[in-house]
Amino acid sequence: MVYKPHLTWYDNENLSGFQVNHMNQYSGSNFDDFLEEEGILEEVSARALKRLLALQLQDAMREQKLTKTELAARLHTSRSQVDRLLDPNNTAITLEVLERLARAIDKRLIVEFA
Repeated sequence: MVYKPHLTWYDNENLSGFQVNHMNQYSGSNFDDFLEEEGILEEVSARALKRLLALQLQDAMREQKLTKTELAARLHTSRSQVDRLLDPNNTAITLEVLERLARAIDKRLIVEFA
């Protein structure tokens, strides 16, 4: 029986990849198919991406020793707006806000279709 990688994570420090989960190619459909059948694939995907964004933002803030209040000042917005940016359940965010956020934490925003 041949196994194929289902999910690959990368170490943040040196980007050396390691596989953390394998799926038997003969065992049926994948998790995305299940979510699609349940009608929740888009919602789950959006929340996962927002959670990733929030974690990356927290990491950048920690690296720069940046508080929520300081980030809000850089963004010319309120601290409650920063809290919404950090909330993985709040998926309503525009490209304009993402670009402003990237500049505020001295990063580049890269958006691509995969």
